[in-house]
Amino acid sequence: MPFRLLVPLGLLCALLPLHHGAPGPDGTAPDPAHYRERVKAMFYHAYDSYLENAFPYDELRPLTCDGHDTWGSFSLTLIDALDTLLILGNVSEFQRVVEVLQDNVDFDIDVNASVFETNIRVVGGLLSAHLLSKKAGVEVEAGWPCSGPLLRMAEEAARKLLPAFQTPTGMPYGTVNLLHGVNPGETPVTCTAGIGTFIVEFATLSSLTGDPVFEDVARVALMRLWESRSDIGLVGNHIDVLTGKWVAQDSGIGAGVDSYFEYLVKGAILLQDKKLMAMFLEYNKAIRNYTRFDDWYLWVQMYKGTVSMPVFQSLEAYWPGLQSLIGDIDNAMRTFLNYYTVWKQFGGLPEFYNIPQGYTVEKREGYPLRPELIESAMYLYRATGDPTLLELGRDAVESIEKISKVECGFATIKDLRDHKLDNRMESFFLAETVKYLYLLFDPTNFIHNNGSAFDAVMTPYGECILGAGGYIFNTEAHPIDPAALHCCRKLKEEQWEVEDLMREFYSLKRNRSRFQKKTMSSGPWQPPAGPGTSSSENQDEIREKRPAKQKIPLLSCPSQPFTSKLALLGQVFLDSS
Repeated sequence: MPFRLLVPLGLLCALLPLHHGAPGPDGTAPDPAHYRERVKAMFYHAYDSYLENAFPYDELRPLTCDGHDTWGSFSLTLIDALDTLLILGNVSEFQRVVEVLQDNVDFDIDVNASVFETNIRVVGGLLSAHLLSKKAGVEVEAGWPCSGPLLRMAEEAARKLLPAFQTPTGMPYGTVNLLHGVNPGETPVTCTAGIGTFIVEFATLSSLTGDPVFEDVARVALMRLWESRSDIGLVGNHIDVLTGKWVAQDSGIGAGVDSYFEYLVKGAILLQDKKLMAMFLEYNKAIRNYTRFDDWYLWVQMYKGTVSMPVFQSLEAYWPGLQSLIGDIDNAMRTFLNYYTVWKQFGGLPEFYNIPQGYTVEKREGYPLRPELIESAMYLYRATGDPTLLELGRDAVESIEKISKVECGFATIKDLRDHKLDNRMESFFLAETVKYLYLLFDPTNFIHNNGSAFDAVMTPYGECILGAGGYIFNTEAHPIDPAALHCCRKLKEEQWEVEDLMREFYSLKRNRSRFQKKTMSSGPWQPPAGPGTSSSENQDEIREKRPAKQKIPLLSCPSQPFTSKLALLGQVFLDSS
């Protein structure tokens, strides 16, 4: 076996010659055009490797050059990469993949799927691609964006998840069988993020389809978490969805909790919902009071506020980007720079980093090519233009290419200390990591539109404005055009109003015809009413027969011991060790 010299990545990069476009001795910022092309090449190396070696499986195994199903059996990487193709400008491949997905993806399968992952990757990916289809040159059907094949696929996938919400609390199970619903022995313990990460996709789906059930269940789940917070304003990371009792009481902003906070902010922006934003701001006060220390965020006991784990988790690196969305730029930059020092130390973010010791945590030394720090850099660069943020992008490109690139794609880094690799390329690498890197280096991308350009789309219901910017990324980096929600939101109400008018018109027409055939009688003519009712009461009855907001029946499932089966998402902390 050949001798292998292991050196820290920072030293390795210092020893290697600078690429064209990297900052020179004068400290100039990285050249965005150079790194934009480097990122595009990274994408196609990974994407082509998936198509050649792994499709139709969910994900690529880059060390053995084959594929495997991970979160279901959906050709997941193809769905996750679809909107990235358009952001990179590849409309022809976008159009081809749309056809492939319609022909090959089937949700009527006997598979136990993560409710959370299926929502953010599959439902979110299909919704985003649906809303971007016209921009990608797809020939859309009449009624788009309120109809279309990708929208129907997203709706079908989301309906497969609805049985998970049939609990006494309205908080969903973590896993559902796509064919049979919730398995009788399914654990009732779900992580906080797995309960509170639906409002972006489900509200979008309700607005586009006119069916309120999706937004309704998402809002109920959000409210139940809000009502379950402790007296000091914190939430734990795993809860029993049957009883509403917290099972894991460590509170923080990372694994198992993260996207709950993210969706309060993004849901508030997407839906212009002041209540959701007020909820987040209350949480933000408690988080600052109890978990923030020197611009790091620790884990604390949710009822007492005492520190339980002084660690930084790589998933927490989304937080500076979220802070930027509420305008808290100074705090965001300070926290970002803390996280960036960890990246510089290892050439990536280890899953867990012990803050007092300044080193990795045992068995948490890996970096699965996560996007969160790059995501925050993209948001903050849009807000500040600080060249330090481009330097993070440069470092990420150099690190990932030097350590992770193999013949068949990019491999998860199993250990940042010795650069050992693992045989997996998560679909989020193409959905998020590469996308945020590209957008960091592409300031004129259509995603960054400031409203100076837009598309006016004629629908059967009137003119609709799309593509004006303000895209909301779901937690899998699938962009949702918020304007699209207003294209279809009033469709059903307007349809019902027309139906009321038509009923009144035909009722009048029928009764006048009958009236004319009868002997004329004195007094003004009145349309007939039902026995004991007035005509206005009849109209009220008609309105009451419209599709109401669906109430989901309660489902009683046997409670399983927590240790028998863990939820699929997040790290569970059972003690303070």
